[in-house]
Amino acid sequence: MSIRSKRKDDHVELALSLPKPKDPFESMRLVHNSIPNMNLSDVDTSTRYLNRDFPYPVYINAMTGGSEKTGQINKKLALIAARLDIPMAVGSQHVALEHPEYEGSFKIVRETNPHGFIIGNVSANASVDDAQRAIAMIQANALGIHINVAQELTMDEGDRDFAHWLDHIEEIVKAVDVPVIVKEVGFGMNDATVKQLYERGVKHVDVSGHGGTNFISIENARSVEKRYDYLTDWGLTAIESLQITKLYHDKLEIIASGGVKTPLDVLKLIRLGAKAVGISGTFLKMTQHDDKEMMRQADNFFEDLRRIMVLIGARNIKEVARVPYQIKESWVIVRE
Repeated sequence: MSIRSKRKDDHVELALSLPKPKDPFESMRLVHNSIPNMNLSDVDTSTRYLNRDFPYPVYINAMTGGSEKTGQINKKLALIAARLDIPMAVGSQHVALEHPEYEGSFKIVRETNPHGFIIGNVSANASVDDAQRAIAMIQANALGIHINVAQELTMDEGDRDFAHWLDHIEEIVKAVDVPVIVKEVGFGMNDATVKQLYERGVKHVDVSGHGGTNFISIENARSVEKRYDYLTDWGLTAIESLQITKLYHDKLEIIASGGVKTPLDVLKLIRLGAKAVGISGTFLKMTQHDDKEMMRQADNFFEDLRRIMVLIGARNIKEVARVPYQIKESWVIVRE
């Protein structure tokens, strides 16, 4: 087993076992509507993002692939995606780009969901050739480029050079013929980051905030010295990222993720400007059950999404973006 492949299994095991941070959505409330003047049957959850129409503003965010164990997880995630007709992103494909024997753990997603919307995944270190090979590997409908400087710096074997990232991202965006999503991996994006990406031609961004899978904690647990406990709370939440990047919501498509556990969390992010919401850990936990129970939990999640839309009086996703909300004190970024 390669180092990258072993790391894939470590990431899944630690993502399921490490303590989770406090709820990143507790600072926000959607206001209850006592007389919504609508029926549950009136609710329409359909929306458009990544240049396609989907039945829900939710997709299965990048998690895994690259080993036999994670290949089976990808298969179960693909079953959920196929049942609900939602997009699914695979984890970083670099392990398979370097070691073709691991391609099957990614290709299984396309085999399981032949007509689904699948999102490939490479790092900002990837070349155009890497990106094109990743897309071809799974016949991807879109490509994610993950930016994970916090993870790399706390990983014993991680990268230490990042000056070339923007150039690589720009080259890939220009070269491939599918939508490209530049995504954080759980530490949030500020307005300066989104501005740089916008200026390089990026049209889709996942701000991926703090509060879900914590790759500093994961890499700290994997490391020899384990000296990064003090960085456990590093990063911006998705709520903070959406507030900070508000000026760019009309310039490019903002997607949000990071610690999303409930349908209510989804609707909070939609209210703050996200066009879609990525979910990882919640779906990962569903895959730990047999297929019947997994599907029951997935169905309940999306049924509850519809019911909460009645509670806030929103017939469709556009109306969700206009419902009243409350927000507690939050950190303000000061620029001088």
